[in-house]
Amino acid sequence: MRRSGSWVARVGVGFGRSCAVAVVSMLVPAVWGAAVALGIRWGAGNPWSWLAPLVLVGVGTLALSRPVCRMTRFLVARWTGTVIPAGYREAGPVTRMSTGYWWNGFGYERTRRDALLDQRWRVRWRDPANLRDLRFTGIVPFTAGAVASVPPLGAAVAVLAIDRPGVAVAGLAAAVAAAPFAWRPLEPVAVRFLRPSPAMELAERVGELTVQRADLTAAQAAEIRRIGRDLHDGAQARLVALGISLATVEKLMETDPERARALLRDARSGASASLAELRELVQGISPPVLAERGLVDAVRLLALDLPLDVTVSADARPRLDSPVESAVYFGVAELLANAAKHARASRARVRLVRDDDGVVVEVEDDGRGGAAVRPGGGLDGLRRRLAVFDGVLEVTSPAGGPTRVRMAVPCESS
Repeated sequence: MRRSGSWVARVGVGFGRSCAVAVVSMLVPAVWGAAVALGIRWGAGNPWSWLAPLVLVGVGTLALSRPVCRMTRFLVARWTGTVIPAGYREAGPVTRMSTGYWWNGFGYERTRRDALLDQRWRVRWRDPANLRDLRFTGIVPFTAGAVASVPPLGAAVAVLAIDRPGVAVAGLAAAVAAAPFAWRPLEPVAVRFLRPSPAMELAERVGELTVQRADLTAAQAAEIRRIGRDLHDGAQARLVALGISLATVEKLMETDPERARALLRDARSGASASLAELRELVQGISPPVLAERGLVDAVRLLALDLPLDVTVSADARPRLDSPVESAVYFGVAELLANAAKHARASRARVRLVRDDDGVVVEVEDDGRGGAAVRPGGGLDGLRRRLAVFDGVLEVTSPAGGPTRVRMAVPCESS
């Protein structure tokens, strides 16, 4: 009974899957058939009878090729567990530059709306995956689609030829025998013709580099504005006041020495404050300890200045390339600041590991959790900055905590 029930289940499941494959595979040929029928209906006497069917074939094929490929990948992944990368070119972020123009990865536009419209059009119609999808929609009906059509066609014959027992039995037998296996050719055909080609992988990499360039440009512009603002509002204002005080002291040296000495004391305090602000500004650009002692000691010094109980552990102290060390250091600084400010954590742990592939940094806190990489958020910005070095960011932060963030950057020790 179990074998019989299992066989019936296999036939039922296979029949349903075969019908699904047949429907998906034959969507584009159905458009072709509709175009031919339209041309026949218009008649050969009409000199323009070929134009409408031709337009229908072109537009219908272009419009259905990508949905057919998406549905095919979905069915293959759901039924067999084989994940076929889509390889479609993704639209990058639209960034407003310091000039006021919007950069969309292809060019500069005056408004964000124009940048988005231009980006969508370019990404969709310049995607090398379009040719691959068109090729697949032309191949699949005559391969996996033809085989998957055997069970539904056999069942249709059995129903339509009910008054002819021999034909009906033959059709039913073909449907039952082929049902468990007729849908299976879809997987090898999809794997063979739907995987990204080397040209698509290269185009995707170029797109990633273009987005990273835009991110770097925007980040540099923002950093320059921040430095200028800090200098203008802080050290520059203090130095101007210091100059005025010294000019006043010069005038009062002979007439009012006591007041001159008081102004000198104030000037000395102002100079000390200006020096402290400049040191803090330099610390935010490139901490001297990072260049002198390396990443591990810089992170340990950073931990001492935070309102958290931070434990820093490292299995080695490798010196990395300066840009990599800087990116990882400021990534750790941002994560620890988030733990103190947003997660309301009391303790944190930082672990730095150097292996054959690169440097791996894990930051864990006992905060309330709920952190996620959201578009435009701080973690998303950190992810993009690491991507410049082919680095990855992994975040695990369930509600209630703890939050674990893993940064991995491939690099070589210097």
